[in-house]
Amino acid sequence: YVCSTWGNNHFKTFDGDVYQFPGICEYNFVSDCRDAYKEFSVHIQRALNSDGHPEIQYILMKIKDIAIYLKPNLVVVDGHIVKTPYYSSGVFIETTEIYTKIYAKVGMVLMWNQQDALMVELDNKFNNHTCGLCGDYNGIQIYNEFIKGDASYNSITFGNMQKISKPTAKCEDPDETQALPSCNEHRDECQKLLTSSAFADCRLRLNLEMYIQACMQDKCACNGKTDSFCLCSTISEYSRQCSHAGGRPGEWRTESFC
Repeated sequence: YVCSTWGNNHFKTFDGDVYQFPGICEYNFVSDCRDAYKEFSVHIQRALNSDGHPEIQYILMKIKDIAIYLKPNLVVVDGHIVKTPYYSSGVFIETTEIYTKIYAKVGMVLMWNQQDALMVELDNKFNNHTCGLCGDYNGIQIYNEFIKGDASYNSITFGNMQKISKPTAKCEDPDETQALPSCNEHRDECQKLLTSSAFADCRLRLNLEMYIQACMQDKCACNGKTDSFCLCSTISEYSRQCSHAGGRPGEWRTESFC
């Protein structure tokens, strides 16, 4: 089971809810939230890069008693910069030019493309025990994330609740009353991109509609700009998730596209 975030502030919870949350503070992405001993936590900090696109600036992890701090091309374990591949007490870290990958014996794999996209896969022993932007992993959509008891939350409220409060942090909470535009005029284009023959092996493995909606939001947010971030980040995510689900996406990038 996988939780991910990518591109233009998209999130997909373990239970399969997809939402957008544009916060630029430090947030609990996913943590073991049992009362007693917590096995792990993953915090992320997003910021806008020089092109105005959201990227993950750093990831802060605890696995049992080990503290790991990740930035692009930098891995710090318990305060010391380490060379990869790195192995210590149940944690294996490898890096390439394009990603950082962490395997933890507690039952977690983390993969970050050192830019916008982060994916965490968890063992099902954590069912119903997680909290954060990835949700509670109870297998039921919406419940306990966007509906709790008699209260219902929109995605911005839910996201703001995951903020890590730090006395020195200077960051504004996104406005909870801001509704997302419908973006329907982009549906045909997004559908065409995501149902191209390169993705034939992906259709039955993933919920296509969810990625079409994310792609539509991207197109809206980009206001007609054609930089590759607008179009490519959701399609890249679809391709990654398809591979992860055992599918074989074809070659969808071309010289003129992404």
